[in-house]
Amino acid sequence: MPTLFVNGAPYPPYAYMSYLGDRPFYQEMEKAGLHLYNIPAYLGDRGINSVSGIKPFRSPIWVGENELDYTSICKDFDELIAADSNALAIIRIHLDAPIWWEELHPESVSLQPDGSTFRTSMYSTRWREDAGKVLAKLVKWLERSPYAKHLIGIHVAGGFTEEWMYHFKEEFYDESPLRLESFRKWLRRRYAGDVKRLRTSWNRNDVTFESAGLGDISGKVRTDRWRDPDTAGQVFDTFVFHGETTADNIAYFCRIVKKASRGRLLTGAFYGYHYFVSDLRRGHGSLSKLLRCPDLDYLSSPNDYRRVAGEDWAPFAAIKSVQLHGKLWLAENDTRTSITTMLRDRAPHIAPEGTAYTDGVWLGPESMEESEALLWKNLGRMLAYGYGGWWFDMWGGWFSDPKLMHIIASGQRFFERYPDESFPAMAPKVAVIVDEKLGAMDASFGRLTDNLLHNRYALGKIGAPYDLYLREDLDAVKEGGYQVAWYMGLLSLTENEQSYLDEATNQGVWVVWTDGGQSRVYQPDGQVQQKEAKIHWDALEIRDLLDRAGVHCYVDGGQDVLYAGRGWICLHSANGGDKLIRLPFKTKVVDPDSKETIAMGDSFEITMKAKSTRIFKIVQ
Repeated sequence: MPTLFVNGAPYPPYAYMSYLGDRPFYQEMEKAGLHLYNIPAYLGDRGINSVSGIKPFRSPIWVGENELDYTSICKDFDELIAADSNALAIIRIHLDAPIWWEELHPESVSLQPDGSTFRTSMYSTRWREDAGKVLAKLVKWLERSPYAKHLIGIHVAGGFTEEWMYHFKEEFYDESPLRLESFRKWLRRRYAGDVKRLRTSWNRNDVTFESAGLGDISGKVRTDRWRDPDTAGQVFDTFVFHGETTADNIAYFCRIVKKASRGRLLTGAFYGYHYFVSDLRRGHGSLSKLLRCPDLDYLSSPNDYRRVAGEDWAPFAAIKSVQLHGKLWLAENDTRTSITTMLRDRAPHIAPEGTAYTDGVWLGPESMEESEALLWKNLGRMLAYGYGGWWFDMWGGWFSDPKLMHIIASGQRFFERYPDESFPAMAPKVAVIVDEKLGAMDASFGRLTDNLLHNRYALGKIGAPYDLYLREDLDAVKEGGYQVAWYMGLLSLTENEQSYLDEATNQGVWVVWTDGGQSRVYQPDGQVQQKEAKIHWDALEIRDLLDRAGVHCYVDGGQDVLYAGRGWICLHSANGGDKLIRLPFKTKVVDPDSKETIAMGDSFEITMKAKSTRIFKIVQ
């Protein structure tokens, strides 16, 4: 399991971040025993959300040609170190270009159909090279500065909301000549200069590498259908190019950080949002390529934004694939609480009247008890699935209550108290395999894809853990000892995928294949259940299949969210009541907070309140 190391020793993978970075909140974290922080920084001079109207969180670093201003970084470090002399920091640097640079290089800006422009084009090599030079200078300056001993990493960020998503409004356009030129070069590499392969893929005898045009991925025309593979080659390639451009940019900037720091600093980024962001126009369709980048150490995303009690807030990506490739996963726990503040109140100069971030998902639960349950659930998922994250106190004060700070402190204490163990007997027996490029075949630009991915909510309530893989990592599934495998949203199967299906069922594995219009259940006895028009599965239906396959389930399915693994069990309940937890072996179970023994044996009962979470530790 990928693990965070600092100076050669394992380090608690839990951090704190706030966009406003006030000293009192840093002091709260220091008292809780947390010493790892994220600091925001910006090359450019505009807000991270190009449609909401919010203003920049910091002054820009890149203020002119050959002119850099590190004032904002110095202020942030000084504020942080004054609150916590043992602070370690990862700087999240947003690499979008400033306005003056775009005016100087109009050829590198996204050109819209009406002749206007909208932010820097991510296809621009000029932007990448110039921003890369600035990034290298920044890292070298940091490494020579008094802050070097407090700096452990650089989180490279870019695009919409810092998450490497393309900037656009309702429809995506970038008609800059450099995009078309870049696409044609990419096609030559993709097809190894073989025009026959290109013509076969696009089903067009007239196309050449010199004449090939970009497919229309604007989203202006949307229909509820899956694209025909015989005619979708051009659009599919355009989407792949779209995603790979982003992945290549991330890899490029990570490589710069590694070189400028002589390999000392960690590198990370937001990417791989295929399990939540169903619209591939945002550019998150090339995680499988990015995972092969040797210069990238970790990846991140927020948790699922269906932010209600009683649901699994899964990460946006196939974290089992991320971990398989030696990358650490760090969740952004931007969990709203009953004391969540509004940006317009904390910083009206950043969020003037009429801007977003004021309702809906930005509001927290009404009670402190439910707030506690949500943070315990965040922590429980990280523990059971072996990853870390940061407590994202966006505008400050979201966690400023002793009960919430106790949970954050518990993550630090648990790390010290309970050394990480794999517990093979608790390894998931359910593998879910997904296609990050599914959206490229979705003519609705996300609606059909989202319908399929909606099954993630049911998976959180089956009473057993599951591993999520990209289809490119099927070989790892073959070696995983799974009892159930689900091809979820694979419109067709490759020869390798069909071969695994046949081999797995012969070896006693149940295989489910849900394509764009139906599901099939392949049983070990050779029977195939055809489920016409079945796309959505509820938790009880999946649980019934697991029971028939002999999968160990810790609790009854359909009601509660369960996380189990690596010696941890976390149960989150919306309705509460009496619960029977069944273990896969006889053992001792303790409350990790109080160290009180809960049970000895292979099962135990508890009574839970509505909208509550309990975490248990198995001690052998």
